[in-house]
Amino acid sequence: MTPVPPPAEELRLIDAELWHLHARSSQLLARRAWLVAHLSATPQHRPLPTATPRPEATAPRVQNLLLLLGGLLLTIAAIAFTLVSWGHLGIAGRALVLGAITVAALAAPVPLAGRGLRSTAEAVAGLAFALTALDAYALHAVALTGVDGTAYTAGASAVLVAVWTGYGLLPGPAELRLPLPAALATAQLPLLLWAVAYGAGRYGITAALLVTAACDTVVALRAPGGPVRIIAVVGAYGMGAWGVLAAAWLSWTAGGPGSAAQAATLLLLAAGVALTAALRDRAEGHAVGLCVAVGLLVVTALGGIVRPVLPTTWTVPAHLAVGIALSGAVRADRLPEPVRRGLALASAAVQGLAVLWALPLLLLTVLGPAGAAARVWSGAPAGAREAVSVGAPWLPQLQTAPLVLAAVAGVLVLVVRDTTWRPRALLGALLLGWAALMVVPVVLDLPYPAALVVEGLAAAALLTVATRSRAAEGARTVPASLLALVTSVSLAFLALPTRSATLGVLAALTALFAAGSFGQRLTPLTAPAALGFGTALACAVSAAAGWEPRHAALLVLVVPAVAALLAARAAGARTAVAVEVTGAAAGFLAVGLAVEDPATLSLVLSLSAVIVAATAVRADRRPAAYPATALFALAAWVRLAAWDVTAPEAYTVPVSVPALVIGFLRRRRDPQVSSWVAYGPGLAATLVPSLAAAWTDAHATRPWLVGAAALLVTLLGARHRLRAPLLLGGGVLVLDALHESAPYLVQVAGALPRWVPFAFAGLLLLAVGATYERRLRDVRRLREMLGRTH
Repeated sequence: MTPVPPPAEELRLIDAELWHLHARSSQLLARRAWLVAHLSATPQHRPLPTATPRPEATAPRVQNLLLLLGGLLLTIAAIAFTLVSWGHLGIAGRALVLGAITVAALAAPVPLAGRGLRSTAEAVAGLAFALTALDAYALHAVALTGVDGTAYTAGASAVLVAVWTGYGLLPGPAELRLPLPAALATAQLPLLLWAVAYGAGRYGITAALLVTAACDTVVALRAPGGPVRIIAVVGAYGMGAWGVLAAAWLSWTAGGPGSAAQAATLLLLAAGVALTAALRDRAEGHAVGLCVAVGLLVVTALGGIVRPVLPTTWTVPAHLAVGIALSGAVRADRLPEPVRRGLALASAAVQGLAVLWALPLLLLTVLGPAGAAARVWSGAPAGAREAVSVGAPWLPQLQTAPLVLAAVAGVLVLVVRDTTWRPRALLGALLLGWAALMVVPVVLDLPYPAALVVEGLAAAALLTVATRSRAAEGARTVPASLLALVTSVSLAFLALPTRSATLGVLAALTALFAAGSFGQRLTPLTAPAALGFGTALACAVSAAAGWEPRHAALLVLVVPAVAALLAARAAGARTAVAVEVTGAAAGFLAVGLAVEDPATLSLVLSLSAVIVAATAVRADRRPAAYPATALFALAAWVRLAAWDVTAPEAYTVPVSVPALVIGFLRRRRDPQVSSWVAYGPGLAATLVPSLAAAWTDAHATRPWLVGAAALLVTLLGARHRLRAPLLLGGGVLVLDALHESAPYLVQVAGALPRWVPFAFAGLLLLAVGATYERRLRDVRRLREMLGRTH
């Protein structure tokens, strides 16, 4: 039994053991640090890990590639034998060799597939099908050389389709994936080739394409998913699209009712196939697309029947009538939803294309009158058609455009009942109704005054609709007002050929839009429009009175004055800004009209300054005082230039005095404003140009006057302790004095001894040194004071 030591002894033992452990730990850590440093300094050569190379192709892929290459090589060998070595054998030998090889190739896939070698069986089956095609070729080359090649190919392809289909339906080969797809792909040829071989013509060939597409559609609808269905779908769409395009071309180029009826029959056949596919298709989106195609095919077919017996201008209306009839399918509850949606979309597409067809006539009607701007007051046109087609060709094929636009507008009003689409439909009907009304005078070639009346009534009606609409009908108010503005602009250009029409139309439009400005909602649009037409009316009245442009400028200035009054009483900020912008544009026009006569230009600028200054009286338009001042100054300068005044003070004092007055009033209202802001611009505007003129003046009068003015400004600045007058006045005074004393300074410099500059330099250096010493003394005193503080 081990005795337990006393506590003191046990504590000593524990401390000794801990000391030994600490020493050993320090030793191990030091050794570890040395090893780490040694390994870091010595480059290590570690063996690279070896990895097993990764195969680049899987075993099934290698197998399939080998089988494919083997089948291709055997096929190439069979082709070479048929084409090259065929002549070395007799008829019996040839038949025996080909028959044996073909039968062997057709029989081999059955046991191969039974043993699980399905890929090999597929490859051998492909070789067998190639051999059957070679058998057909060899039969024609040897025994049936007199048969037409196209007809024989059609029959041979039909036989091959039957053989491959029967082969693919047998119990053994039924497991193979190649026979039935190969048969279906080959089945695209027989009907087309027979139609070509027996001279069926364009209609027969198109029918063959569509029948083939119908057969593909049946297979696609009945076959399960897989290669057969994929090939059937591709064949249905490919052959169907080819046949539909051919039938549409036949319908468009049909020269009589009989040929048009034949083309329509083909199109209806395609439509029937597409409709059947849509009714049997389970995907709703696919079914809707097919029904859209059905609707378009029906429109093309029925419209094409009547096209040969109607004039060219009625082609689009005939197709549109059929398209509108399709919209009745929306209400046919017995039809499935995808069919109704598809036919409705097809009807909408037809109506949209019809509207696009009529759009060029609308553009000619609205934009064509602008060409009369180059021949103002040249005489009344013979009719509305001549008035709008100034410099543009007429479009006789669009005679029925008003009927098309009105019909589509009626459909939007009567058919669209959905609460979500109803407002949009009404808006579209408004646009289309306006378009139809605009083109009616041109289509009917109404007399020129009648065309003016129609467009004027249209503008008035649209503006009335916009002003009387309720607040909830904002979606209709904005388009109606914009259409009224577009119509009025077109009407203004349409009235340019005669003086009376121009004056009457501009006066009526000014009054119309001025009356529309009494409401609050349309004022941002109608008020600027009224001012714009008023400006045009002022120019027209001046031209009719025989006034010169400088006199017309004074009449045009009435518009900015009215704009300033209207802006002051405007209810909204948008209206005020729109009116002021229009008034400013009219003011610029007045300045441009008066620019050739300085006296009138000065008067126009002065009146414009008065108008802008009146605008600056408003609390929210205080910054307008700056352009008003600039206009006043510019008016004065133009007047002085007209009087041949060259003294700069005549140009600067009219600017400086108002600027100083404004600065005085501003500093009086706000004493914290700097004198540079209040008086600096006004003083500099006169003193600086006057000083520049004094330096180039050979006489003493101007320099003395400039010096006196600068002295007065300096004294005023010193009296009121203002920096801007003190520094500007003093600086101008010093520069003016230097200019006047320059000759005497030159004389004094010539009379001084040469040592005077050096003495002056010495004095300067002494002064700088004394200043430097004084600053060092101050720093030393500060340091001693801080030392005593510590």
